[in-house]
Amino acid sequence: MTAVVVTADRSLAPSFADAAPGPDRARGATSVLAIDGAIIAVGDPDEIAAHPRAAGARRIAWPGRAMVPGTVNTHNHSFQSLLRGIGDDLPFLAWRDQALYRYSPRLGAEDMATAALFAFGEMLLHGVTTVCDFYYLNRQSNDNASATIEAARRLGIRIVLARCFYDWDGAPEAYRETVPQAVAHFEALARRYHDPERFLISVQPAPHSQHGASPAMIEAGAGCARDAGVPWHIHLAEERYQVDQSLERFGARPLHAVAALPVDLSQMIAVHGCWFDAGERAVLAERGGALAYCPGSNMFLGDGVTDVVDLVARGVKIGLGTDGGCSNNRVSVFDEMRTCALLQKVHRTDGQAIDAETCFALGTRTAGEVLRLPVGRIAPGYRCDLVAIDLDDPSLWPVQALEKNVVYSLSPRAVTDVVVDGQEVVAARRLCHVALDEIQARVGELTRDWRRT
Repeated sequence: MTAVVVTADRSLAPSFADAAPGPDRARGATSVLAIDGAIIAVGDPDEIAAHPRAAGARRIAWPGRAMVPGTVNTHNHSFQSLLRGIGDDLPFLAWRDQALYRYSPRLGAEDMATAALFAFGEMLLHGVTTVCDFYYLNRQSNDNASATIEAARRLGIRIVLARCFYDWDGAPEAYRETVPQAVAHFEALARRYHDPERFLISVQPAPHSQHGASPAMIEAGAGCARDAGVPWHIHLAEERYQVDQSLERFGARPLHAVAALPVDLSQMIAVHGCWFDAGERAVLAERGGALAYCPGSNMFLGDGVTDVVDLVARGVKIGLGTDGGCSNNRVSVFDEMRTCALLQKVHRTDGQAIDAETCFALGTRTAGEVLRLPVGRIAPGYRCDLVAIDLDDPSLWPVQALEKNVVYSLSPRAVTDVVVDGQEVVAARRLCHVALDEIQARVGELTRDWRRT
């Protein structure tokens, strides 16, 4: 067994006395003992040093730093980071046609590995330790998805590969499959990367959306989730026109139309939900659905504002996501915490509409719950995913309200070190396993002839 002890001068963790659900609070000097990537004890450094299972453990010391849980990105499209800047400031459909549909069909497996190294490497430097990659450029095989997973493994980031189910004939051929193809490929990928002990790689089905997946494809994706015992993901009500389309095609608003299918909403992770009305929000709560919320992307594309305050009050589990790197242009969940708070406050014209502690949880603990993974807390029973932030960085001064400063004022430069599953993946602000120069060279070579329309 491999043991590691990580020690920092401060932490955002539950009480040392127990790990019961509740808000994480600022603590003093803290040590974490992990065995084979799982946290087994959290407490005062002297107590952890005396723990019988700490003998011979590898020591990681973070003096002058605070330890916070690794952040969880519940929705991303890794290959879209390559498109950053190409479709900026365009209307949604123009962005889709002139940037996304123009360049993405060119990409093969090696290109996808480059995109994943780029997107996930940048995420690690921003303190993201788990990412859900909603992956729809499959080319009727698993080669691209496998290349993406292997790039994540090389970097050391924890990945959920949400393999897309997509059959709309208006999209590029590289996106599309038949229902039997999608089911067979999902099942093969899930078998290949089955990881029930460490959860470093998970595969979950993702019928793309109402426009990207037919009702039969949505049912197939939800059926695969049922059989595998995992969640399923679907874009819903991101844009106002999608509500109109759903009413025209199905005679019901988006969530009501999906709820009418023979699917289990308690396993569903809806993405965006900007245009859910009160009735849809009620159904999401009553039937146990979850939400991946991407406030930065929703603002960037002018999509609308998801009523997160209402959904939280109804008890819906919500996790923050960055969305693709060309429909937000940032990949930091810390940034999404701040964006979530400010957007909800201004939307309701109420500075107390949502607090920093809630937004911090949406990017850590509850995001892990949305993905059904034991991540997002510094507590026994969770995986050892940790981020060190520099207490000497002025963005964290004064330190009396660490949890609020992390949400409202944290600078990316304050993130110094990252541990995933007990292994260092960022040290002294540098990736441990892949040189940034290599990633930069690969991205430059791949995109050297790409241009804005």
